[in-house]
Amino acid sequence: MRRGALRVTLSKRLLDLGLALLLLVVGMPLLLGLAGLILLRDGRPVLYLSERMTTPQRGFLLWKFRTMRPDGADRGVSGGDKADRITRTGHFLRRYRLDELPQLWNILRGDISFVGPRPPLRRYVEMFPELYAQVLRQRPGVTGLATLAFHRTEERLLAPCRNADQTEAVYCRRCVPRKARLDLIYARRRSLCYDLRLIAATVIRRIPLN
Repeated sequence: MRRGALRVTLSKRLLDLGLALLLLVVGMPLLLGLAGLILLRDGRPVLYLSERMTTPQRGFLLWKFRTMRPDGADRGVSGGDKADRITRTGHFLRRYRLDELPQLWNILRGDISFVGPRPPLRRYVEMFPELYAQVLRQRPGVTGLATLAFHRTEERLLAPCRNADQTEAVYCRRCVPRKARLDLIYARRRSLCYDLRLIAATVIRRIPLN
């Protein structure tokens, strides 16, 4: 690894650790409050654990607050076919991305960073091995360029899907390649300052304007 790239990687990891620890200390009452709310209104489990890939070969369990009613046959990404499973609490959590707060644990473990490509499911890494071999050269993240630029478009594309096969087809054909292009643009621009800009942009666009 080149010296400049190593310096960026070390700086990025220090930023991840410092910011994650700060948010855990400051946000612990919120985390406990949300966990209690889910337990009271929706029951167990409070957390949703999903295998994602941090490299093309290594998976990990991504932590999120549960926002859907459990379904043992669940597979693939969420489209319109899963909309009726989202709980009332889940709608609120998703609107403000509060369901992703438990991922602070994943950041501390080093599974993901604050900024990077969203960690994919194993099925998509196996379906597009050459593409994800490039994308996952960067540590996955909670937010990133593709998340900011494409998230709402992805939701709009997947919302009309009425079954898992439709969702899979639309996601693979129209979402995976476009998100990968954005992730590779991020890889070329990657720097500590750019990460801070993306974190700030994520916070700003999640503040309600009405």
